[in-house]
Amino acid sequence: MKVLYIFSTPNSASYILGRMILPQLENDAHPVEVAGMFFFLDNNYVLVKGNPIGERLAKLLRDGKIGFLMGCDQCCYERNIADKLVEGATIGCFPNLYGKAQQLGVEQVITL
Repeated sequence: MKVLYIFSTPNSASYILGRMILPQLENDAHPVEVAGMFFFLDNNYVLVKGNPIGERLAKLLRDGKIGFLMGCDQCCYERNIADKLVEGATIGCFPNLYGKAQQLGVEQVITL
């Protein structure tokens, strides 16, 4: 099954992603294929270059274990980080997100 994770609640990226999902992906123990990840609000800070979680995500993206990483464009602009994201991460809004999800064949959306 191909899933898309949306990180919208406070600290979901740093806690749930960083402590639960990432270790599984890094150890090939995550039971589903991750088509992509989308970040809202302060969760975007994990995508900033130099952030340990963001750097781990960028490696998984390069290795093909994640299809895409996208931050909410307005959230990134508001935080002045749009041009400071890890390699491979992009910014976008719902039309961009829906396009990527359709292109990659997402079957399930999980909002955390």
